[in-house]
Amino acid sequence: MATASLVPTSKIFSSSTKCPASNKVRTGVAVASLQQQPRRRELLLKSAVAIPAILQLKEAPISEAREVEVGSFLPPSPSDPSFVLFKAKPSDTPALRAGNVQPYQFVLPPNWKQLRIANILSGNYCQPKCAEPWIEVKFENEKQGKVQVVASPLIRLTNKPNATIEDLGEPEKVIASLGPFVTGNSYDSDELVDTSIEKIGDQTYYKYVLETPFALTGSHNLAKATAKGNTVVLFVVSATEKQWQSSQKTLQAILDSFQL
Repeated sequence: MATASLVPTSKIFSSSTKCPASNKVRTGVAVASLQQQPRRRELLLKSAVAIPAILQLKEAPISEAREVEVGSFLPPSPSDPSFVLFKAKPSDTPALRAGNVQPYQFVLPPNWKQLRIANILSGNYCQPKCAEPWIEVKFENEKQGKVQVVASPLIRLTNKPNATIEDLGEPEKVIASLGPFVTGNSYDSDELVDTSIEKIGDQTYYKYVLETPFALTGSHNLAKATAKGNTVVLFVVSATEKQWQSSQKTLQAILDSFQL
């Protein structure tokens, strides 16, 4: 007669209720993850608050530089107190610090603002031996126009060291080389309306009036060029048609005031 072997029920239940080691590990990881979630959320919230603050700190100097009117930090012009006088000093530009450009000056209405210049356009990367022109300073008033000082290595126009502006040729010849830096794109001789020559002390200046309907700088441009040392300095006053109609006399006064 067959007999059956009996297995104690205690062994059956004890073996079925024991968890494998891998299950214990997974349970521990899950518990730890749940404990860490509040900490992670806290860090993410702090980061979300901190990032905009960092970005705002980086942007602040740019906005401040564009918003300060020159009348708040430049002195009145001795010749006309309705203008302020900007006199460039070595700390103002890389070329002045390097001695490549002689200090220059001009007047501005007190409500104009100085604009920041991108490093690649300022000549900072190539001083003291730049091969291409660069922008020294730039000022603007939305209702009246803008001005900028452009400097070019003399060697782009002549191989003669320390050449004067007269050594470079007649005014028409000089503007043919410098015209694109007045307009911001191209220059056509038909755009030249008038030229004149001015002497201040021992320095000679070529002055230009241009009608430039396709220029990036504006449809009206006034310019004044001179040479000293190893650099040709070009002063450009630009305006749209609307700005020109309301501010022609002011823009002409700004141009006339420029000198080294």
